[in-house]
Amino acid sequence: MFGALRKIKGDKVIWAVVIILSVFSLLAVYSSTGSLAYRKQGGNTEYYMLKHLIILVFGFGLMYVTHLIKYNYYSRISQVAIVIAGFLLLGTLAMGTNYNEASRWLTLPVINLTFQSSDFAKLALIMYVARLITKKQDQIKDFKSAFIPILAPIIIICGLIFPANLSTAAMLFITCLVLMFIGRVNLRYIISMIGIFIVAMGILVVIIYNSPAQGRLGTWHHRLVSYANGDGGEEEYQVEQAKIAIATGGIFGKMPGRSTQRNFLPHPYSDFIFAIIVEEYGIIGGFVLVLLYLILLFRGTRIVVKSPGDFGAFLAIGISFSLVFQAMVNMAVAVHIFPVTGQPLPFVSMGGTSIWFTSISIGILLSVSKEIDTENQPKTVEANAA
Repeated sequence: MFGALRKIKGDKVIWAVVIILSVFSLLAVYSSTGSLAYRKQGGNTEYYMLKHLIILVFGFGLMYVTHLIKYNYYSRISQVAIVIAGFLLLGTLAMGTNYNEASRWLTLPVINLTFQSSDFAKLALIMYVARLITKKQDQIKDFKSAFIPILAPIIIICGLIFPANLSTAAMLFITCLVLMFIGRVNLRYIISMIGIFIVAMGILVVIIYNSPAQGRLGTWHHRLVSYANGDGGEEEYQVEQAKIAIATGGIFGKMPGRSTQRNFLPHPYSDFIFAIIVEEYGIIGGFVLVLLYLILLFRGTRIVVKSPGDFGAFLAIGISFSLVFQAMVNMAVAVHIFPVTGQPLPFVSMGGTSIWFTSISIGILLSVSKEIDTENQPKTVEANAA
């Protein structure tokens, strides 16, 4: 066993963070799916935990395979992935499974696999933007030859995600802006894009706030009004139950499996799993969870600093920032800092494709860190010889 562990390459701290997150995930999912098991599985409370365990194990398999691939290959893969992502998003909008007045899931023929196409599109776009920024470094300050080619795929992919998932599109757009900033794209152009983004979001908020409560705009309307006014709608109910869970958890929590708010929260195993974790493990448990994500971001930043190539650096910061940003948004929703977004907690919330693409993302991050270890190894040997 220990021999196999020694063969695992890449940043060991990231491996440790992911393992601890998966343990949190198993315990929290097992606890939070009790009511769901009684409603849909005849009281078989182990069903969802075993299903989630299989998903996590498969996710670790994906992570292991992707971390073995030399990170430079992901530059080429991104060229194909971005095209596939575009077609998948178009297919999802045209014939995807409807949820909350939006087509989010796509069922692949023959294998009958259902997955959220935006999960794939996020990773594809981050890889592709990292590739473009790397390729355009010689003319990175130029508007026509660098800024526009980099911005075009961002607008297209985020625009295709936007109708079904506003929060994902906005978070992905912000992640790409961060990548552009780190990639030395002309700051004036980035500031202009931020200004346009803020104005566009402001106009959108006004439109949503004054729109009739029907269709997809109606879903956004309910969430916005609920957040702003506390009108007692479904979103307000979810947030109130999450607040109760967090408040009753105290410092040390009620202990694992003793959550009561899991019986009242509509989605305690996905969108509001952070509230259940705080209820059972207390503020200390919540702090540990936040700390784990911050460690992940710190190790990602360390990889950026030590990366042997520009593409690896941009890839590492794009992936690590995206995952941690999503985690912070999920936790902010649970404490009512943000309106309900439907964003899962990476590698903790129950889910299939979300965990798998998160695993692939972390595997790519580990692939970059593996190259750092390889670069540093000869230097260590020489130092010892001296």
